[in-house]
Amino acid sequence: MTAPPQDSAPPSEGTDAQVIEASWRHPDRFGAVFDRYFASIHRYVHLRLGESAADDLAAETFLRAFRSRDRFDLTCPSARPWLYGIASNLVAEHRRGEARRYRALARSADAADAAEIASHDERVVQRVSAAVMQPRLAAGLARLSAGDRDVLLLVACAQLSYEEVAEALGIPQGTVGSRLNRARKKLRKIIGPAGEAL
Repeated sequence: MTAPPQDSAPPSEGTDAQVIEASWRHPDRFGAVFDRYFASIHRYVHLRLGESAADDLAAETFLRAFRSRDRFDLTCPSARPWLYGIASNLVAEHRRGEARRYRALARSADAADAAEIASHDERVVQRVSAAVMQPRLAAGLARLSAGDRDVLLLVACAQLSYEEVAEALGIPQGTVGSRLNRARKKLRKIIGPAGEAL
């Protein structure tokens, strides 16, 4: 039995750019990019828009990437910023729903505050719980501009570097830094001392 030709190497080998270039001739090779990044893109969309949108928009991200793979910049070894850029654009198309979701989460804080708390110990536990922080964070996120929110969530949720965020959103690195700084300041004002980690 002879060894397969070099051109049919397993799709999981090589940089993303190499895999994408190979997918121009062998479309099934693009599956390696999907396998590498689907879970993280899905998690990012889930954090932005909720579970109901995550499956569809994560899949749509890869469909758009596949359809435009011939325009991928092969000098970039990683497809990660490119994919997060596509996902962020899809999220932007659903931004109204996202802002409504954040406002609804913020309103749920009012209901939690109105609930009777039986003891001092329970009040302390409630104040430090993530369930209480979530509505305040959601209210803060809803008040950010679309650009500031995108930068903050790409850094905090997707853990992209400034360079990767700049590439994903098509903006200068300096703009990434200023948007992130502005978003953090606004959130700290809304969240208070608990938001210092942002």
